[in-house]
Amino acid sequence: MPISNKAQGEASNSSSFPRASVTADGRVSPREVARPHFGTDGVRGIVGDTLTLDLVERLGRATTVWAGRGRVFVGRDTRGSGPALEEALVRGIVSGGGIAVLGGVLPTPAVALLAQDLGVVLSASHNPPEYNGVKLFDTEGHKLSDEDEEAIEALLDAPTVGGGSVEVANDAAVGYVAHILEHFGTRLDGLRIAVDCANGAYSAIAPGVFEQLGAEVTTVAAAPDGSNINVGCGATDLCLLQEAVRTDGYHLGVAFDGDGDRMLAVDEAGTALDGDQILAVLALALGVDTVAVTTMTNLGFHRLMRERGIRVLTTDVGDRHVLAAMRAEGVVLGGEQSGHVITLDGHVTGDGLAAALLLCRALDGGSLAEAAAMMQRLPQAKQNVPVVQPGLSAAVLSEVERIGDELAGRGRILVRPSGTEPLVRVLVEAEDEKEAQELCGSIAHLVRQELG
Repeated sequence: MPISNKAQGEASNSSSFPRASVTADGRVSPREVARPHFGTDGVRGIVGDTLTLDLVERLGRATTVWAGRGRVFVGRDTRGSGPALEEALVRGIVSGGGIAVLGGVLPTPAVALLAQDLGVVLSASHNPPEYNGVKLFDTEGHKLSDEDEEAIEALLDAPTVGGGSVEVANDAAVGYVAHILEHFGTRLDGLRIAVDCANGAYSAIAPGVFEQLGAEVTTVAAAPDGSNINVGCGATDLCLLQEAVRTDGYHLGVAFDGDGDRMLAVDEAGTALDGDQILAVLALALGVDTVAVTTMTNLGFHRLMRERGIRVLTTDVGDRHVLAAMRAEGVVLGGEQSGHVITLDGHVTGDGLAAALLLCRALDGGSLAEAAAMMQRLPQAKQNVPVVQPGLSAAVLSEVERIGDELAGRGRILVRPSGTEPLVRVLVEAEDEKEAQELCGSIAHLVRQELG
């Protein structure tokens, strides 16, 4: 299936940022109330609980009606719930008068590239197998704005229109691979690489791409069975990849998440690199003058970019906010600490495979450890605290402000509700690791008391 010319890195203001999430007093903002089903990245939940077949069918119909019917390209990851949710989604698309074009198991960035009047991928990204979700892309492969999602929410009870149909795109993966090779491929002869596919959407795609470019490849976690996606593997757990690299002496390892929009790496010694370090390597290798990141990005990254005269745009957490800033400012490189690496030179969204190929190109036969050492990371302490109540209490906000003042100039604190899970995420960064850990533990304890 051919890729359109949408991946040209054009500037656009189709998305808004930053996304409002919590008001100053900790209450959920009006925008969140208007979008009860949508989170940071589409609609996501535990299948049969917060994500039901009925909801997915209604989403299929609502998005189709919102888009004016047309052709809806559909992909999914390897979760066992995928086929049933796909059937529900298709029912909704057809009942809304649209044409459902089924691409089968595909990474999320492939769906973005192949989106027709709409693109929909059934995936919960890095979440465990019991989760699934619905991610939406417009005709340009862009994630929808808050306003677009609000409009879709308002159509969830739209009446059946009918008149739709279903098609199958048998060559979708072939078209995606051809696009990636054309825009990001380079000869990798002599490179020994371990590839962790997270038992996800890249399992039948990524290893073959590296081999086609001449690399010697060992693959781990590339046998999806519907229940093992992201389990003890992939970008959320690098232990399996680290062991493979250390045991067999590979030059590096790369790990994707379940739907393939994230990539993390380990160097030749098995030491893990996060998205900040990968983005730093790429920014220097590509010679960009501006890069877009989020509030989670390590202060060491900011210091390195400042030393090299590279401007940094900082957005709210979430790759769609990074994308919005990139399009608004005409920036070609951006990303997140979590492993979203976005290049708009030949693409429309974050792509784990494209990022991995760019990283291999940046090394040019050199050591990943040496390349990563250019950025000195400040110690970070993180905790994800399960909560019952959304938002942040006044006591938490007051303590965050106090610690922020205490760390001014030598660290920072970030506390935010998750957009995909019932969690509050706490991050403290300081020049001293012990101080970071103690402050993070103190805030996490307060969050548990107030909201747990």
